[in-house]
Amino acid sequence: MNTASQHLVAEAISVRFGGLEALRAVDLAIGPGEIVGLIGSNGAGKSTLINVLSGFQRPTAGAVKLGDRPIGGLSPHLVARAGIVRTFQAVRLFQDLSVVNNVAAAAAALGGSLSTANTLIEMLGLSDLRDQRAGSLSYAHQRRLAIARSLALKPRFLLLDEPAAGMTPAEVADIKAILLEVRENTGTGMLLVEHNMSLVMSTCERLVVLDSGRVIARGSPQAVRRDPAVRASYLGEVSGEKQ
Repeated sequence: MNTASQHLVAEAISVRFGGLEALRAVDLAIGPGEIVGLIGSNGAGKSTLINVLSGFQRPTAGAVKLGDRPIGGLSPHLVARAGIVRTFQAVRLFQDLSVVNNVAAAAAALGGSLSTANTLIEMLGLSDLRDQRAGSLSYAHQRRLAIARSLALKPRFLLLDEPAAGMTPAEVADIKAILLEVRENTGTGMLLVEHNMSLVMSTCERLVVLDSGRVIARGSPQAVRRDPAVRASYLGEVSGEKQ
């Protein structure tokens, strides 16, 4: 089997909003079971790229493919059915439904059962909270529930938009363990957009760095950490180093 045919690929993606070039000829590829980090300062284009990959934003130029299949013109609903599912910075849940019913509602979209929901809430460490109303959960548990709902759609690729935002170090460690377990159990490829560099550097096999809508570096976490352009534009900024 040609393993490249299983990849999620963005080719020369550009996005313009009037006179603003949000993305400029961005290339990205994610393989099955691979965790790729996408980092950059606020406004670098990270969320715009996730929007393109998930069908929420049409690119001005370029193509998105799942294997050999072009998916760049599909609606978000059809992109999700094709196997590309995203989370959002702002948690989106059915606040008045229980934890298990939130996941079951998502699973039902693909004919999943209550058993599927129970398996996922156990994987996400939410079994003790299964009957609690989603709106009563802590922020960290709500973010876990959002991931469980996304996994109920059986994604081939999961796009995670700042899943550790606002979390304590202990909660971030829990998220890391969950992502690695999800990868181990499901083989799901992931794109991790995150400002928490400890999480990114310890979880991702490869990083892609955006600055003002263009890729300025890509490679292993170790190589990216040493890259002078990255240190000048981003890593020095988030670590508090002088530029």
